[in-house]
Amino acid sequence: MTTQSTGMRGAGGRGTAVSGWTVFAAIMMMFGGVMAIFEGIAAIAEDDVFVSTRNFTFQWSLTGWGWLHLVLGIVVALAGLALFSGATWARVVGIGLAGLSMIANFAWLPWYPFWAIMLIVIDGFVIWALCVGPSRDARGARAA
Repeated sequence: MTTQSTGMRGAGGRGTAVSGWTVFAAIMMMFGGVMAIFEGIAAIAEDDVFVSTRNFTFQWSLTGWGWLHLVLGIVVALAGLALFSGATWARVVGIGLAGLSMIANFAWLPWYPFWAIMLIVIDGFVIWALCVGPSRDARGARAA
């Protein structure tokens, strides 16, 4: 797949094609970011969905966790959008933010385990897709 066939160009018009794995990671980051935004809004509103466990190591209030997830979700979704540029900095930022999101959701496990596990899995796929690298994607596209 060439740059002309994808119609996507990197920052500055260098002609860098956005690979399939990068597009996958971008979409998953935007999806995960939106999920984290909803998670944050629900926690800020102190919805009855969440059950607080006693004597848990991370003793923030539910509202504090909500703000953390809301802000992190917005940043993750924006970083996912930036991945469409094909820039290396966007890949590095994406890996870092997906790692932070994994840590935040691990700490969130006692309040909503299913949702937290889903976001941890999504972040794991994002990190994997971004670590595949554009050079490896380009070899696979040329072979096809």
